[in-house]
Parts: sequence; structure tokens; C-alpha cells
Amino acid sequence: MSSPTVITLEPAPDEAPTAIGLVVSRYNDWITSRLREGAVEEFTRRAGDGGRLEIATVPGTFEIPAAAAAFASRTDIDAVVCLGCVIRGETDHDRYINDAVSHALTRISIDTGIPVTFGILTTNNPEQAEARAGGAMGNKGAEAMAAAFDIAATVQHIIARDI
Repeated sequence: MSSPTVITLEPAPDEAPTAIGLVVSRYNDWITSRLREGAVEEFTRRAGDGGRLEIATVPGTFEIPAAAAAFASRTDIDAVVCLGCVIRGETDHDRYINDAVSHALTRISIDTGIPVTFGILTTNNPEQAEARAGGAMGNKGAEAMAAAFDIAATVQHIIARDI
């Protein structure tokens, strides 16, 4: 019996994406502006001189999928990064927003083949949001941008692979 063939597809550093769309919610701007700063810094660190970052702002987290879909429909965009902040309140509103947006962004990525990363904070209180927007828990905007670079390069590598 012969052994199975195993091929590990890992992109080379020079296969990094060149164009990323960034969608940022203006709601809870005191948090999302810090997420945006982290994402832009990570983009600059990874892309160097060769990349292009296009930033679109939207009123709130619920509107993020519309802008993400617009970016993902373009042939010159390699990935989309989505940043927002939904803080739990006295009602279940946060759960409806979080559920709808996460499903919509997943659907956009699957339907278009363009990676969409989820840098939307879904916290119980403002302190948790601050900790994840450059505080003790890091900057989830930077992490979402890093994930976009990694998954876009991997997807491009898989598509280009001639087996």
C-alpha cells in the first residue's frame, strides 16, 4: 500500500497581498479609532512601500457588511478588514447586531472568495473594549490586519497551486 501525498501550502513572504479594504465603524469611535490606528500600523509594517490600503467608515457595526461587500466585489482588493465595537447594554440589541454582522461577513467571504477578517469587539463593558483596543489585551485591529495578510496570502497561494 502506498503512502498518501501530503502537500503543505504555505505562502512565501513575497506573496503578501497588495491591496486591502478597511471598514471602520464610527459608532464607539473612542474605541474604533484606536482599532483603526493599530490596523494601519500593522498594514504599514507588513506592506512596506508596495501596498495599498483603502479605508471606508460607516455609521455603525450593522452597516459594516455593506461596505465589506462592496470592497469584496472588486477585483483589485485582496482582503477586507472589518473593525467595530459593540458593548453589551441593558437589552439584547448587542446579540442581534453581533449575530447578523458575523454571519453576513462570513457569507461575503465565502460567496466572493475574498478573505474578510473580523476585528469587531463584542464586549460586556467599556473596560473590556479599552483593554482590546491597545490596552492590556493588545490591539484587535492590528490582529485583524495581520490575519488579513496571512489568509489572503494563503488563499492566493492555494488558488495559484497547480496540482
